[in-house]
Amino acid sequence: MSARPFLKISAPLNGLLAAAGLITVAELTARDIGLTAKLSLELVLAGIWAIYVLQLADTVMRQRAKDDRGRTPELIIDLLAVVVPLAGFLLAGPRDQSLYCGIWLLKPLRHFTFFRLLGRVVARAAPNLVGVTSVFGIVLFGASLFAYLIERDIQPDKFGSIPQAMWWAVVTLSTTGYGDEIPMSFAGRVLAGLVMMCGIGIFALWAGILATGFFEEVRRQDFVRNWQLVAAVPLFQKLGSAAFVEIVRALRPRVVPAGAIICRKGEAGDQMFFIVEGRVSITTPSPTPIELGPGSFFGEMALITGEPRSATVSAATEVSLLSLYAEDFQMLSSSNPEIAEVIRKTAEARRGGTSRD
Repeated sequence: MSARPFLKISAPLNGLLAAAGLITVAELTARDIGLTAKLSLELVLAGIWAIYVLQLADTVMRQRAKDDRGRTPELIIDLLAVVVPLAGFLLAGPRDQSLYCGIWLLKPLRHFTFFRLLGRVVARAAPNLVGVTSVFGIVLFGASLFAYLIERDIQPDKFGSIPQAMWWAVVTLSTTGYGDEIPMSFAGRVLAGLVMMCGIGIFALWAGILATGFFEEVRRQDFVRNWQLVAAVPLFQKLGSAAFVEIVRALRPRVVPAGAIICRKGEAGDQMFFIVEGRVSITTPSPTPIELGPGSFFGEMALITGEPRSATVSAATEVSLLSLYAEDFQMLSSSNPEIAEVIRKTAEARRGGTSRD
């Protein structure tokens, strides 16, 4: 039997281990801690470190087996989690040895896809971010220079040099306002007001660039995922590229757990559904319900005639659906009549004279 299953650590367990390690580090900084308690806490750190050694071994084996470069960030984090505390134990004094385990703050990050998303957003927005950062640097140095010229004779201890004035400029640009250094002259206060307004604008630009980047990246990922889901439905494989793109943008993915009701008989229908994965059960007057699987669709009459649902549909298994709302169907029908025609013809062929809602 392979030992690798015993080396794997799930994301929740990884987070719990990191939290336990960091809490232990915090406890070891208490001055009134006893010798027995200190030894117990150090044993806890040693146990967590040993588990991380096993996790590092698992990460190395997986990367070698699959030649998966995408796991490089995980490998770096796992390596740091082992090497840094070991270096602290060998090189630091007894008082600071446990502090090197603070590197375990990075451990929960190895499972977060958010940081990969953040990296892509920053990489794509880098030119704009660098531009705004350059403006920030120009305003920072300019504010420090003028504050030095205005306040150096009034407050030589606080504005006696440009580096000293730069602390005031940073605090003012960020609108933090600690109050430890403030201009005393009228000109200095006018300068402070201008610097505050510049800071608000610069930070708003940074936030706007990142927010736009996140929106575009999430929309891009959603489009790719929807494209893959739509491509799995045989009905849409007959469409041209332009019509295919239109329906990818219109369809909305949805996952329904097994046993859940998708639509009820007699309800007003405003959308139809396409099955990507799983199976649904349609209640009919006959004792045996009808089941539909991947590639099928139901609820189409809600879009074509506006009739209420004629049957109750539930998820026989966990089912992945694509929903098309009536308003989107009308827009697609006007811009791409072939889509509506495909749905109508396929609906007539599959219904066999009875509606499936």
